This record gives sequence, structure tokens and C-alpha cells, in this order.
Amino acid sequence: MAELYPPAEPYEHGMLDVGDGNRVYWETCGNPAGKPALVLHGGPGSGAGPFWRRLFDPAAYRIVLFDQRGCGRSTPDAADPQTALAANTTPHLIADIELLRQHLGIDAWLVLGGSWGVTLALAYAEQYPGHASALVLFSVTNTTRREVDWVTRDMGRVFPEEWARFCDAVPERERDGSLVEAYARMLEDPDPAVRDRAAREWCRWEDVHVSTHRGYKPDPRFEDPHFRLRFARLVTHYWRHAGFLEDGALLRDAGELAGIPGVMIHGRMDISGPPDVAWRLAQVWPDAELVLIDEEGHGLSGDATTEALLAATDRFRTAQ
Repeated sequence: MAELYPPAEPYEHGMLDVGDGNRVYWETCGNPAGKPALVLHGGPGSGAGPFWRRLFDPAAYRIVLFDQRGCGRSTPDAADPQTALAANTTPHLIADIELLRQHLGIDAWLVLGGSWGVTLALAYAEQYPGHASALVLFSVTNTTRREVDWVTRDMGRVFPEEWARFCDAVPERERDGSLVEAYARMLEDPDPAVRDRAAREWCRWEDVHVSTHRGYKPDPRFEDPHFRLRFARLVTHYWRHAGFLEDGALLRDAGELAGIPGVMIHGRMDISGPPDVAWRLAQVWPDAELVLIDEEGHGLSGDATTEALLAATDRFRTAQ
């Protein structure tokens, strides 16, 4: 088993008022005088759990975690159907990151992101390259329309039975259109039973399309109806808008990353997020190393991916 760093409890935490009625939870742990590092969790909507702290040497890093708008301990909660999502977009999240950086008095930080967190990390670093000292990214995504269509429709060729159930949960008249749009509408339905069924089926499909590696176990968080609704609302909200980014912009603007060292770690069996996304980015970001892990899939799906992440954070812990 890959050996993570010991659990590190926060030495400081708080709620940051970021405007629009939103307050985001943040915490710092490790060494207050250490190299600053920011964690960007996936989802959108997963929240920043304590596991993320263990990817860094707590003696070397000042580790910053925060729950993105609408999820985790941040307020208001996207699980509440009354919580509007209009002020929950990628530009809002980037502004939140900058406000948090200023609040903590940090000049530049290493940014670590996984899955959706990669999209957000790239968008942030391309807009504020002077504030990213390094990037450590795994399960690389750009949240393009092509990627969203791949996950929600083309993956049905890999899991036909499971996809048929996912598709059949949508009203028949909408099955040939955007399934993301259809689910997003159901998740806003005034009938709580409709919302719950949509969240359940969306999360069931989430568990399927990331299950391509050996030993995969379903995400236990999806057993919680509150978490399911929050997660499904936020994912469909971001995916229906292709991450609130101009399509292809992250790859097009990768030149802004010049001079920022990075490591991208990706499983070859990550069919949910095909490796060509990371490979194409590596071709235009000369300061990045691409590490492809055989037989591993999406997320921290095995020891090799975790070990590569630990090696990357160890490599950068003394770099300026």
C-alpha cells in the first residue's frame, strides 16, 4: 500500500465571505511557515475531506483546503433546492481562490487538483500564472463539451446496460438530446421525488463510468441522499455550461503556464477521462511531466497513482 503522510489536523480555519451571499469554509494545516499549497477538490461538489491533507509532508508544507461554493461546509448548501446557482461558476471560484490567497497573506502556492479540480487549477493558473508556483494534477480534465458528451453518451458503448438505465430515467422526449440538460431540469423539479430519483440515477452512473480499474468500490457518499442531491446539482450545473469556459480555452491558453513546473498523473484505464486530454496538454506545456499509470483508472484508483502524487509533492516541497 502507498504510505500517505500521517493525519494532520488544522491549526486554523474559518468561513470567508466571498460575496453573493456565499461563505466558503477554509482550513490550514501542516507547517505555518512551510511552502504554501492549495488543494482543489473534484466534483464539482465533492468537498475537501481530510484525506487530501495526507498527500503533503506536513513538516514542509502549509496546506490549504477549502470547500468550493455550495458544497462541504460552505454555505449556502447546493443540496437545498432553494439555493440558486447563478453565482456559482468557474469565474466565481477563481475569484474565491484569489480572495482566499490574499486573506491568508500568500504570494504564490503550489496548486494540487484532481478531476474537476484540474480544470479549475488550469483555469486559475492561466489567469494568475504569477501566483502558481507549481501544479500537481491527476485525472486530468478540461470539462469541454466533447468530454461531457463522452461521459454522458459515448460511454454507453462501454457500459451499454448501465447507460440504458441512466438514459431511461430521462423523459422519453429528451433522450436524444443533452442528457446533462435533462438531468439538470429534473434536479430542479418542484417534486422532491423527481429530484431524488434524478440524483440517485446520476450518481449511480457516476459510480459506473469511473469503475474501469481493478478492485473498484462504489463511492459510499452516494448512499447519502443529501450528498447525492448536492453533488448531482453542482456537476450538472457545471457540465451543462462546459465548465463556464470557452470551449478549448484551457488548451489554447496553455502558453500562460510557461515557466510553471507541473506533474500530470493519469491512469491509462481512465476511460471516464481519456488520457488524450492530458497528452494534448503536455504537448503545449513544456514545463510539465506527464506520468501515465498502467492499469489504473480515474481518481486515486491504486497505489501507483498515489505514489506518483506523493513523489510530486515531495519533489516540489523545497523548490522556490
